[in-house]
Amino acid sequence: MTDVRIAHTSDLDTPTLEAARALLDDVFAGEMTEHDWEHALGGVHALVWEGTELVGHGSVVQRRLLHGGRALRTGYVEGVGVRADRRGLGYGVALMRALERVIRGAYEVGALAATDEALGFYAALGWKPWRGPTSVLTPAGIVRTADDDRAVHVLPLAAPLELDGELTCDWRDGDVW
Repeated sequence: MTDVRIAHTSDLDTPTLEAARALLDDVFAGEMTEHDWEHALGGVHALVWEGTELVGHGSVVQRRLLHGGRALRTGYVEGVGVRADRRGLGYGVALMRALERVIRGAYEVGALAATDEALGFYAALGWKPWRGPTSVLTPAGIVRTADDDRAVHVLPLAAPLELDGELTCDWRDGDVW
């Protein structure tokens, strides 16, 4: 039996967090850094279980994105992955629908940075590719992040968005998007 559970990081025990980290290490073939994992913490997790086995994970954390002269309260999606032998069974969609419910209930906009392999997946779920330039607000000022332009997607909600406009994310260690 498959079960999708939602929980805040503070409500997850150490074995569950370790299982989620191990799953993402496997999904991302060892390229999940400590910063990547840290980015997935402190928010709400969606966990897909088959019995006692974790087969999918995703989380949404709060960030601020600057756009159109506003700082937007953003539900930012992190650490989405489904075990390779369970892909194509709808688990990724179930994870994202659970996270989208959280985003719709608490944020002005949803956002994420997708791998090249996942671009079609997010587009099929209704996430819009950001067409304009992206940047990050660093301690030294705004710095362009041209390499991330194709990866950024948004889930438009209450905030007015011009998808061809500029979008700037808040600073964090590791990958900023």
